[in-house]
Amino acid sequence: MKLIVGLGNPGARYEGTRHNVGFMVVEELGRRYGVGTERSGFSGLWREADLEGVRAFLLRPTTYMNCSGTSVQAAVGFYKLPLDQVLVICDDFHLPLGRLRVRASGSAGGQKGLQHIIQQLGSEEVARLRIGIGSVPEGWDATGFVLSRFTPEEEPIVHQAIRRAADAVVVWAREGIEKCMSLYNAPS
Repeated sequence: MKLIVGLGNPGARYEGTRHNVGFMVVEELGRRYGVGTERSGFSGLWREADLEGVRAFLLRPTTYMNCSGTSVQAAVGFYKLPLDQVLVICDDFHLPLGRLRVRASGSAGGQKGLQHIIQQLGSEEVARLRIGIGSVPEGWDATGFVLSRFTPEEEPIVHQAIRRAADAVVVWAREGIEKCMSLYNAPS
């Protein structure tokens, strides 16, 4: 079984914000491959999915971004999952808008939700799929930017990135991290 975690902040106030692209990808996966209804548990909302023959658990932590590790650690512990069966999906303002970057492991790179997951799991050996949300504009602070919504001009690019990210998750689940990186780390 695979655990796919989309990071974001719960509640209507944060829907559609840059910081919630991880939630958006998990929601897209749920629409395409979800089995049953979404339920509460593991300090989050989860549902099962069949990713073209691979059983998966889709998780959206409701702990707020900076405490996402609490939810991930609970799910990993309950299912006794090895960390190579876990994929975290998050935003990245160091990447151009819509660009995807897949990595098998590494530092959090300033992403606080990912940092908390690394701390709670005690390892950087967790795969991650980062989605570029564009650079912080001059005069903005990073927090204000990630909590802002996409402009009408940016929305088509973001929607395409979310669809591509969902496709990338299926490749990761079925064919592994190396194949996923080779297909999705190049500019679209």
